[in-house]
Amino acid sequence: MMNLELSEQEVIRRQSLEELRKLGIDPYPAAKYEVNTSSDEILSKFDPEKNNFQEVSIAGRIMSRRIMGSASFVELQDDKGKIQVYFKRDNICPGEDKTLYNTVFKRLLDIGDIIGVKGNVFITKVGETSVNVTELTVLSKSVKPLPVVKEKDGKTYDAFTDPEQRYRQRYVDLIVNPQVKDVFVKRTKIMNTMREMFNERGYLEVETPILQPIPGGAAARPFITHHNALDMPLYLRIADELYLKRLIVGGFDGVYEFSKDFRNEGMDRTHNPEFT
Repeated sequence: MMNLELSEQEVIRRQSLEELRKLGIDPYPAAKYEVNTSSDEILSKFDPEKNNFQEVSIAGRIMSRRIMGSASFVELQDDKGKIQVYFKRDNICPGEDKTLYNTVFKRLLDIGDIIGVKGNVFITKVGETSVNVTELTVLSKSVKPLPVVKEKDGKTYDAFTDPEQRYRQRYVDLIVNPQVKDVFVKRTKIMNTMREMFNERGYLEVETPILQPIPGGAAARPFITHHNALDMPLYLRIADELYLKRLIVGGFDGVYEFSKDFRNEGMDRTHNPEFT
């Protein structure tokens, strides 16, 4: 068994994890946390004159925080963007027990943790739309530290920009580099548009075999595997063209497939062994 050496931050986070459990707080609750809005909806639609966001419930990841005694600010990032949330000790701990603020929020929560908050929306003295929190729920404790990207005077410091790390840790890249998420969203929208176009024209979406007894449809070296039950070699498809043509022969006027193909050859920025 591998003996993984933990960094100092990882050790501290694991200790915080255990302390949360000792306080009776499940750091990974299975129950769904209900949200009724998102960061971008609040920022784009909040009207202080109408006071139209009185009871909001949102969830997101802590990206930064400023703790100032009995009051603190957190930058919360959800699926749609970032918003500032305001914590005041007496608001989330109205009784004599201040453990939730003094211990859980100030000491046991870290950047990267996911929380749910409920409260009302207001404008701070500096004009920033924020959520005044009245209820805090721990949704997921992060045991790995995130890269802390800093911005000052229009410059970015400690950015997660190393190409090797970004490709190997795409989940971190998605968290700290929001523009990467836009690529995923655009890809889905493009594929949905293509699918709608084909469907409107009467084409039928199909699925063809990924494991094939004979690789064909293109001149490429295939990946080879073995089917134990049939005791025969099989190949990951290098193209779906031949199976689509069989469907045309069978009587369909038009077919299409968003297929995953595999080619066991060289690779570079424009050629991947696995591609759509």
